[in-house]
Amino acid sequence: MKPVTCLLSLIIAFSPMLHAAAKTYAIAPDKTSIGLSWRAFGHAFSQARLQGVTGTVTLNPAEDRDDHIEVKIPVATLVASNTLLTWQLKSDLFFDAQHYPEIHFISTRVVSLGAGKYRIFGTLSVKDVSRPIIMLASLDSGQAIDPASPALALHASTAISRTAFRVDRLVGVVDDRVEIALTIAARASSPL
Repeated sequence: MKPVTCLLSLIIAFSPMLHAAAKTYAIAPDKTSIGLSWRAFGHAFSQARLQGVTGTVTLNPAEDRDDHIEVKIPVATLVASNTLLTWQLKSDLFFDAQHYPEIHFISTRVVSLGAGKYRIFGTLSVKDVSRPIIMLASLDSGQAIDPASPALALHASTAISRTAFRVDRLVGVVDDRVEIALTIAARASSPL
């Protein structure tokens, strides 16, 4: 009788873990944007924004190995501070949107640092180059995007070397380091 009692006690003790499951959120393209900033001409800051972001965020509070983020960013949505810079960034001088219409990020690991902070490891693909990057992120859960739907907001940032991704023109004029700031809003996916 004792082994059965011990087994039942273990099942009851671990039952919250058995029922905890990953929850997937669909990125809300209309509420999500990615900002790029860099130095040009040695001192002036330039900025651009990308929108129309799609993808998913999967989080499991009981097991961070289940956490996963996948993001697709259409280069055609890029808008800079003026029309000429927007055209240059989309042209083959930089992103070459005609041949490489999408930037892609997929996480390889999401590590909770506690208090809603995360370190996100993953692969960023720009043009035909894929490289590992690390982002620091914070999560706001329950933020109202749509009152009828549970939602979350993820704010993340990183910096990359643009030349590492073959976005390497005008090196003498435009700094190599590009700061990236993401604001991702997502809604819980509907169960099937």
